[in-house]
Amino acid sequence: MPIPGETVLLFAGFLAYHGKIGLLPAILTAIAGATLGDSLGFWLGRYGGTAFVNRFLRRIAWVAKRYDGAQKLFVKYGPWAVFTARFITGLRVFSGILAGVLQMPYWRFLLFNFTGAVAWAMTIGCVGFFFGSNWDRLARLLIQLDRFTLAVVGVGGVVLFLVYLFRRKKTC
Repeated sequence: MPIPGETVLLFAGFLAYHGKIGLLPAILTAIAGATLGDSLGFWLGRYGGTAFVNRFLRRIAWVAKRYDGAQKLFVKYGPWAVFTARFITGLRVFSGILAGVLQMPYWRFLLFNFTGAVAWAMTIGCVGFFFGSNWDRLARLLIQLDRFTLAVVGVGGVVLFLVYLFRRKKTC
């Protein structure tokens, strides 16, 4: 089950505050992981292109809609969308793929992706560190957010399954 990077990095900042790990290694690891992950997405988009998007991303309506919205932002803002996407859940998932599909030069993508990853990792890691003494409050807030997200995903999954069954029954 994927775990949001912010949650892991906030927790790493908390652990650093309490002296369990180093803050700098945690931030550097997050930067490396974010840069590498988005670079893999870039190459997937570059070589998989529109066929990949149509085959996998367009099958789920809400994913296709978010992808289309992200694509409009990328066309409008170019490499700045790569930098900003790091801070926006949902857009972050598509940033590398979109940059590859839209044939952004890799060096430009890497520059904006890396600087975005640095800013993101430093911000989130330091927030976790500085709020280390208030972790209980922050954890309760994140748990409520995670439960809400899980509930929305669960309800969405049930709705998609019911729509699938309804359409299947209609075609039979």
